[in-house]
Amino acid sequence: MRYFVAVAEELHFGRAAQWLGIAQPPLSRAIRRLERRLGAQLLERTSRAVTLTEAGSVLLREARAALDAVEAAERRTRRAALAATGHAGVVLATKAGASSELLAKLLDAYAAEPDAVTVDLLLCGIGEQERLLRDGRADVALLHRPFDATSGFDTEELRTEGQVVVLPAGHPLTVRAHVPLAEVTELPGLPLPRWPRPDGTYPDGPGPQARDHAQLLQLIALGRACWIAPESCRAQLRDDLAAVPVLDAPTVTTVIAWPPHSRSRAVAGLVRAATRL
Repeated sequence: MRYFVAVAEELHFGRAAQWLGIAQPPLSRAIRRLERRLGAQLLERTSRAVTLTEAGSVLLREARAALDAVEAAERRTRRAALAATGHAGVVLATKAGASSELLAKLLDAYAAEPDAVTVDLLLCGIGEQERLLRDGRADVALLHRPFDATSGFDTEELRTEGQVVVLPAGHPLTVRAHVPLAEVTELPGLPLPRWPRPDGTYPDGPGPQARDHAQLLQLIALGRACWIAPESCRAQLRDDLAAVPVLDAPTVTTVIAWPPHSRSRAVAGLVRAATRL
């Protein structure tokens, strides 16, 4: 599987062999054995190029998921072994700058539990906490529907809230009691930001590229962008920013999520503390 993914991503046997640290002939033989085993041609080979067949495209997608699952199993197994010796904490992934007040209350509530362990925080970018939970680098995560996918996880809902538009202080809209979503998306000179995709690229559009919340808040204060965010973001706003409710924007539900096969007592304790808040 690893050999095939390397060749499929590089589309070059020589580069794939170099990346894997092996010679090219055994790599070629391994791919031919895989094709015979599956009864399908995975790669089209010519003297000039290597391309994926339809079957190869399917296997690439499935193989990536399988290898990710193996790596996640390895990480969780190592942490379980550490937990058995009393030396492991629980890893909580959360989006940097999001749900700060809720997170602080959760950590305080859990720390008061008699069997509490250390909570290691993974503060990540937009949408990354879901991936960290799926690949085993996190034991539990705070996710936000509808922006984060929760399929495949066990979840408990913690809070549902409306959204606001964050604007530069002094903008004409800041004197309004609320604004419609359609008006926000067409504000002249204040486009919505463009967040990076999982592969690091940005979608097309007029808005500025934003890597994190600190950068985005600076862009808003400079009059270069606006931002639609959960109501709870008000607690983090600087004096040069203001927030106005967007009544027809979809509500945001914060959930605590964990893998359904988790048997971690620390995760169970953290979830219990969260649901009691």
